[in-house]
Amino acid sequence: MKKNTIYYTLFAISLVLLTLSSADAEKITILYSGETHGMIYPCSCPIEPDGGVARRATLIKSLKKKYPESLILDSGNFFAGGTFDDYTQNSELDSRRALVNLKAMELIGYDAAGVSEAEFNLGEEFFESSISKAKIKFLSSNLKSDHVLPYTIIEAAGITFGIIGVTPFSVQSKLTKLEIVEPVKSALEAEARLREEGVDFIIVLSTLQSNLNLDLIKMSRGIDILIEGNGHGHAGKEPYKKVADTLVLYPNWQGRKLGKAELTIKDGELAGYEIEELRLSDKIKDDPEMLSIIPDCFSDNNCKREGFIGICKSAGNLDSICEFAKANKVSLLVVTPKECPICNTENVVNFLKRSFPGLDVSYLYYPGKKAESLINKFSLTGLPAYFLGEEVEKEEIFENIKKDLRKVDKYYMLEPRFVGVSYFLNRKKSEGKLDLFMSLHNKNSAGLLKLVEEFTPEIHFLAGEEDGIFQAANGSLEVEDYLRALCIQKYYPQNFWSYISCRADNFNSSWWDGCATEFDLDKVKTCARGDEGAALLRQNITLNQELEVMFGPTYLVNNYLIFGSKGVPSIEELRKIIKE
Repeated sequence: MKKNTIYYTLFAISLVLLTLSSADAEKITILYSGETHGMIYPCSCPIEPDGGVARRATLIKSLKKKYPESLILDSGNFFAGGTFDDYTQNSELDSRRALVNLKAMELIGYDAAGVSEAEFNLGEEFFESSISKAKIKFLSSNLKSDHVLPYTIIEAAGITFGIIGVTPFSVQSKLTKLEIVEPVKSALEAEARLREEGVDFIIVLSTLQSNLNLDLIKMSRGIDILIEGNGHGHAGKEPYKKVADTLVLYPNWQGRKLGKAELTIKDGELAGYEIEELRLSDKIKDDPEMLSIIPDCFSDNNCKREGFIGICKSAGNLDSICEFAKANKVSLLVVTPKECPICNTENVVNFLKRSFPGLDVSYLYYPGKKAESLINKFSLTGLPAYFLGEEVEKEEIFENIKKDLRKVDKYYMLEPRFVGVSYFLNRKKSEGKLDLFMSLHNKNSAGLLKLVEEFTPEIHFLAGEEDGIFQAANGSLEVEDYLRALCIQKYYPQNFWSYISCRADNFNSSWWDGCATEFDLDKVKTCARGDEGAALLRQNITLNQELEVMFGPTYLVNNYLIFGSKGVPSIEELRKIIKE
């Protein structure tokens, strides 16, 4: 009997501990978007034509069933029109599309949305009248409007969330009646008020520039999450990063993916997280309720069917309809190497299909007699090469693109400057050689140099010379950095790599000599300021000019394969290309 008493006592204690543990740490999901710019349809992308509010609605409804207490947030820039709207047409159609997108957000059930610059693309009056009718909490701590709140408090999963909006001060140029004040100070004041009200967790919806968001995070008492929508969705970059104790989330551009953050919150602090970007692909069915409010099309660009030309009738209205006519056949012959790990022809072919819906594609592979015949006829120095048939002359778009075509016999070849090359035909192969064309004045440069060090590349700085004057994208300070680096390479070759790695990590500092502690500084200065330095830089950029390399990072592998990358590629990708 005593044993049973002990057993039941221990069992009861374990239940209490389990209950306390569960109460100690809560899990909640945040679903987020931003920078949609009125994008209600899937994108017209050649690869992964994702997005669209109808797919987003289906996915969010499904996730809400799984995570019933999730929050749905938008960082801002949800209206159509303006510089960053790829599908802008005119104020009337842009206004209609903005209202459709707003209604879609309302039907999806967004808890809150930040207010940013795009919301004023169609004027103050349109902004005020539109948001006053929507059942969404619009947030900005520094915009004074009767229809905008500085923050809101939402309780979910037993946690009180304080959500603050921040609007860029540059919106001031679009305002005539409304007032906007300094954003960082206003956001900090809103945070202080939320702390006084005893909220557990602070979320900021911001479209400030990254440096201002960093200032805000540093000056705050502890922002838990900041959703930053200010840089084209940070396409191609990591969807999040940690800054001190703040988790910064980046929404995907044009709503092509839905952001999902699963958070573990313990004692009001972020104890763990899992971040995903969920593709809104054609595998997700359109939500029927959403389709009932979305016109079939706003322009001909929304009317796509392979092999057909689409025309949008009654654009932007609910009775709009896409009508299709069979497209004229336009032949495209692609000449490409049999073996080339970087010769991706898909992007160019898909681009041409958008211009010529009736495109009929065939391929010739080099080496091969037919391919070599065309190479000789057109005096080609690089591949892939693209040849359109003469029938392209009958297409409406021909007049717009003929400047980028060269006619020989029955073909129109797309000029290499227009489509680029990946494989040089007349360059002697040099196995294991890597040339890297790069700028030291780029935030990715330090990481890039660390990545490629094992390949011992030859570095070519991104500079040019015109009328005896050297130029670089970031001006004379960048040129001076290159002159000093090349003088160090000449006199202290064993220290060159460590020096440029140090400068790449500190390029914003004028104290270059902090990276040159082992050198004779006067010797380096004399070289860099005189004809010697100029001759070294002129020699360094000779290959840039020969290959017409203007942007970076660009890689020349084995002296005949050339490609570029956005930011820093993975080491696995680079090793694979060099090995193949």
